[in-house]
Amino acid sequence: MSSVAVIGDIDTVTGFKLGGIKKGFDVGSDEEAKNALDQLLEEEISIIIISEKIAKGIREHINKRIGSNVLPMIIEIPDKSGSLDTDSDPMGDLIKRVIGVEMVK
Repeated sequence: MSSVAVIGDIDTVTGFKLGGIKKGFDVGSDEEAKNALDQLLEEEISIIIISEKIAKGIREHINKRIGSNVLPMIIEIPDKSGSLDTDSDPMGDLIKRVIGVEMVK
């Protein structure tokens, strides 16, 4: 496991490809996003970058497939329209998964 991949809208995927990420999925629906995630999990990608809006639409699928596993790391990023106001803290969840301790403010 050593690759990085991105799942997002066309602009997000294109930007990451211009930055050197080879594996990217431009998705337009939750079903396409689920299929892309499943394919990446089969390929043993170590880091999956996904836009917040897409992750929000497939949250249950992500939790079901990833569970409490450390890898792959799912990193949620804002898309071109900006960050979502969410009740969850994706980076805090990632830290908790990796080190096993919840960081408290």
